[in-house]
Amino acid sequence: SAAWTWMWLTHRCCSKRMDDELLKRIRRFRTDYFPQYQGQFKALVEQGQHPTILFVGCSDSRLLPYMLTGAGPGELFIVRNVGALVPPYNGLHGLHGTAAAIEYAVLNLHVSHIVVCGHSHCGAVKALYEEISPEAQNLNAWLDLAREATLPVQVTEEALRRTEQRSVVLQLERLMDYPMVRQRVEKRQIALHGWHYVIEDGEIHVFDVKSGKFVPASTAEHSGTGPYHDMDVDSSSIFNEVDSSWYPPC
Repeated sequence: SAAWTWMWLTHRCCSKRMDDELLKRIRRFRTDYFPQYQGQFKALVEQGQHPTILFVGCSDSRLLPYMLTGAGPGELFIVRNVGALVPPYNGLHGLHGTAAAIEYAVLNLHVSHIVVCGHSHCGAVKALYEEISPEAQNLNAWLDLAREATLPVQVTEEALRRTEQRSVVLQLERLMDYPMVRQRVEKRQIALHGWHYVIEDGEIHVFDVKSGKFVPASTAEHSGTGPYHDMDVDSSSIFNEVDSSWYPPC
């Protein structure tokens, strides 16, 4: 019918405009960006990739790992998902690419740093306090990995911020359940870093395991401390996810 023909033509027209914009962008990469780093990409092909950092970040479009870290090609091994969550090693949550990426980064790429990076105004954290559409079965099950970080309080901006940070710590703890991660952390071959990126301030707050708090990077003394940094357990820690088993025996 004429109506279906019009809809089909409109769809083709809109799709073409969208595709054309993407086409312009990928062409710009080839003409403007790639020539500046062609030598690096050639070396990365010939010598293989050797990133030192595994970056576990949220899928949020406002979180930009390369911009935040100032990294170049070949420096970061990145895995992103809703909420920057780490599934359990035992596989009870089902197969997941994040678990596979952690294993590959540690066992094959031999990274020396693992960063878990959450952020302000996180939709995943906000969803923990809201009713989720029954159609979003996978999302609802996935968010179970962060529910332990929620607070039994009225939802406020401060409560959401605290939950975002608590979730980061929870993922650090879950990373320690991966045998290959725990073994290398205990041997000081891998350092864990918990980050909370405040989008509106352009500031990353790094987790300090001694104080149990997130400290602005502009005033911090380190890029974030995970377990086994020869620190005593601070009994006043506000994060109940910090497990005493993280620390070496006295």
